[in-house]
Amino acid sequence: MDRSPVLRLHIPEPKHRPGEAADFSHLRLPRAGSVERPPVDSGAFAMRDLAYALIRVLDDEGTAVGPWDPQLDADTLRRGLRAMALTRAYDERMYRVQRQGKTSFYMRSTGEEAVAVGQACALERDDVVFPTYRQSGLLIARDWPLVDMMCQVYSNSADRLKGRQMPVLYSSRAAGFFSLSGNLGTQLSQAVGWAMASAYKGDHRIAAAWTGEGATAEPDFHHALTFASVYHAPVILNVVNNQWAISCYQGIAGGDESTFAARGIGYGVPALRVDGNDFLATCAVTRWAAERARSNLGPTLIELFTYRATAHSTADDPSRYRPADEWEKWPLGDPIRRLKDHLVGRGEWSEAQHEAMRKEVEEQVRAANREAEAKGTLDRGPLPPVASMFEDVYREMPAELRRQRDELLGGR
Repeated sequence: MDRSPVLRLHIPEPKHRPGEAADFSHLRLPRAGSVERPPVDSGAFAMRDLAYALIRVLDDEGTAVGPWDPQLDADTLRRGLRAMALTRAYDERMYRVQRQGKTSFYMRSTGEEAVAVGQACALERDDVVFPTYRQSGLLIARDWPLVDMMCQVYSNSADRLKGRQMPVLYSSRAAGFFSLSGNLGTQLSQAVGWAMASAYKGDHRIAAAWTGEGATAEPDFHHALTFASVYHAPVILNVVNNQWAISCYQGIAGGDESTFAARGIGYGVPALRVDGNDFLATCAVTRWAAERARSNLGPTLIELFTYRATAHSTADDPSRYRPADEWEKWPLGDPIRRLKDHLVGRGEWSEAQHEAMRKEVEEQVRAANREAEAKGTLDRGPLPPVASMFEDVYREMPAELRRQRDELLGGR
């Protein structure tokens, strides 16, 4: 008689479902400051343990500890804190205007502000970034005008993209901010190609790209790692593991079997795993990777371990697949509060200053929104002129399009 066991298909399930108590005690979080900082010329195999560890700088008391402390001065930290607070205030305002019907769609980065802003502090202003839709903090940290961002969200008459992109899919050549794509994995391949071209031309600029953990299961991710590794592309490849790919738990992409950072080892790419809610840690690992890229030592893969505090987008209802209070139980906390507590502990900030700053950035966002709305919203114009649909598509407009444009304008 055949006594072999019955086969069972394994289907990853999240630890908590709606109505259940959120409990993250299963996470193995190393003590802050306990992870080594290797030389930037270390190989992937020599530093493989860092792909399974978690680099942390801020301890539970808000003190910066360990070899990864970037030793940032107080002014830099205050600028980072303000940029994170401004990003959150901007998100909240744009979320509300979407609910008012003034734009079609919005995605917030609540809880992930240290990813974009912390990494921005480690990059040069002319490095080119290839972000996803939750890294608007890169533009804000680079002091890009809020009004310009809002006009793109509204698709109004001042939208530089002329209504051709979904809201939050920003683009700015002047800010070194590559056009977003709703298909996240594409950004990595494009960043690697751009970085290869920069090296080929003997330029000095490096590239950085972001994707979600779910998109690491897409072919683009593996294509990017192959080319980055083979050609030693000067690029930083960031995987933002915020635990959820829309409503899919990160285990569906393989996060239960290994870390996402570990995927770099098989390609010979040095990999780091970092507390994505720790501003100092995200800045430190990005500095390490940027120095490596600028020294012609090749790419780095960084997994930013964080949590998506709000819905995936305004089209999503997270209460259908996770407990409502799960974000509050996340053991790595709120990145804004953690940096605030660090500055207060250093004697460089106070609760009163923080409250004043919060009100200031909220007023800045309100003022920018008044100006942007005056140029039109999705539900009431003015909108980009209809004839603009023929512009900026071809370098030289084909005769057929010219004929259609002339017919359109002549019929008015």
